[in-house]
Amino acid sequence: MAMTETDHAIWEEIERSESYLVCSMYEEAATLASSILKRLCEDKDNKGVEAGEDAGFYDMLESTGMVLVQSLKGLGRTSEILDQLKLLYVSVAAIPVQVLLTGACFQISAGSSFGVREFLEEFLSKWICVDGQYYVLVGAETNVHCMERCDARFILGVDQYIEVVEVYAVTLLVRVLNDLDLAVSWVEKAALPEEKRQVLLRKLHSLHSLKAINLSQGPSPLPADNHAHFSSPKELNVSEGSLKAKCEPKQQNVTKQAVLKLSERFEPCFWWYRTITLKFGNSRLVISNRKIVVGSLILLIFHVLRKKKAGLKRIVTRQALLLTKALVDLWQLAFSYQVNPLAAVQPLAAATRGGQ
Repeated sequence: MAMTETDHAIWEEIERSESYLVCSMYEEAATLASSILKRLCEDKDNKGVEAGEDAGFYDMLESTGMVLVQSLKGLGRTSEILDQLKLLYVSVAAIPVQVLLTGACFQISAGSSFGVREFLEEFLSKWICVDGQYYVLVGAETNVHCMERCDARFILGVDQYIEVVEVYAVTLLVRVLNDLDLAVSWVEKAALPEEKRQVLLRKLHSLHSLKAINLSQGPSPLPADNHAHFSSPKELNVSEGSLKAKCEPKQQNVTKQAVLKLSERFEPCFWWYRTITLKFGNSRLVISNRKIVVGSLILLIFHVLRKKKAGLKRIVTRQALLLTKALVDLWQLAFSYQVNPLAAVQPLAAATRGGQ
């Protein structure tokens, strides 16, 4: 479906906000993105969105939200991200999943996890599972059988929902809040497809087993009567050293595993820093930062050459005229010299007269 003039104007504003973000103009990017989101949500509430326009409208919400999230992070206002999203999107359930995940992961990674738990719980509670195949927004389930298209505002894929569940249960409850029992209990009671539930439970139980092994292999207190076991301070130092040598590698392995798993969870959230997405209607073009830099340099060189075109033309013309004039002068000098054909015999005639 062709874009309207209004849609085209909005996409131009979104692309401008993305340009601000790429140029590290975070304040301008955040201000423009907030303005666009307010207008989009107001238009949705006032006139609604028709079936054929749903995909494009959802792309607008997602692209603008990603610009806002990254701009707030660049401004050092990471703790405000989720509050701003809830304010601008009006409803937590209206926030696109990738925008929500990125904002939550930014806050968690920055140590600003206050309010993230309530935010994610509210989002997860807004959806109900239908036939184990997709999730429907609460209040829209009565019309789900009438929907022959995939309305991104009312229907959520299972994988998208599970991504939010993993951030909530595994990343936040277990790794940040260290509440494994609550995470297991929540997953057991949640409305999840049974296959996905078992995968999450196995992951949580593996974390529980890892934690139990770590605790059981921790350093044990020394006996009260040290002299009964160690005959000298040297033997005591050797024993302590061997105990640390056994415990430290295991603790380091546990820490490395936790960091790797957490980085795997956060990795999808930072792809907006490596690439930039350009929208042309329903088409999407992803460009790497290297291509952006090279393209910018080419445009800069072209701009400088275009600005200096008149000056360069004058310099080349002046040099050409000087060279032409020099050649003409040389030619005239060469052919304007008068040669007397009798000059060669005049000395002989003079000599003859003198002899006479």
